[in-house]
Amino acid sequence: MCYKLILLLLLIVNTAFAQNDEGWVLKHSNDGVNIYTRKVPNSKINAIKVECHFDVPASRLVAVLMDVKNSEDWLYHTSSNYIIKQVSPSELYYYSMVEVPWPVSNRDFIAHIKVSQDAVTKVITVDAPCIPDMVPRKAGVVRVADSKGKWVLTPVGKDKVKVLYTLHADPGGSIPAWLSNMFATKGPTESFQKLKLQLQKPAYKNVKVPYIAE
Repeated sequence: MCYKLILLLLLIVNTAFAQNDEGWVLKHSNDGVNIYTRKVPNSKINAIKVECHFDVPASRLVAVLMDVKNSEDWLYHTSSNYIIKQVSPSELYYYSMVEVPWPVSNRDFIAHIKVSQDAVTKVITVDAPCIPDMVPRKAGVVRVADSKGKWVLTPVGKDKVKVLYTLHADPGGSIPAWLSNMFATKGPTESFQKLKLQLQKPAYKNVKVPYIAE
């Protein structure tokens, strides 16, 4: 009996360590959107993770994510976006300007988006790392050169998708703590709330993405 109890306690302890092994800490939860942060070795900026579900087909979400010209409608503090190079329907490079409250300088970045799908599981991965110098830098604007973003979209029904979004970005320059915290929690909260509304717009209702299998 004692032996079985020890095994049970070890199992509980090991499970607890496994659940916290990644170090994610829940910072905000609202309307089904959970936002986590965690420390990153050798970085002053925490990584962000967002988990939620959307009641839409996965292909509709992909269509919205790849619709760069209209992403200003839902991305937090984004003032302008444009495609630099369209490699294929599922891969592109785009430029984005992010407005930051005064007196901190605005940021801009170039993202390389590439969509892939597992043929068996139908899980979709949208990689979106930043590259530093595809377009000239602008005076008074700080270029974000080190950023890694990723979307993992898992279909969980005919018209429902589980979303896992992770991001770690070095904004460069000097960023006060209050501003860093704002973009870490308020930014994702507002973006995902607006994304939910964006997904319901008529332009995306019957959209078909040829490289995504439902």
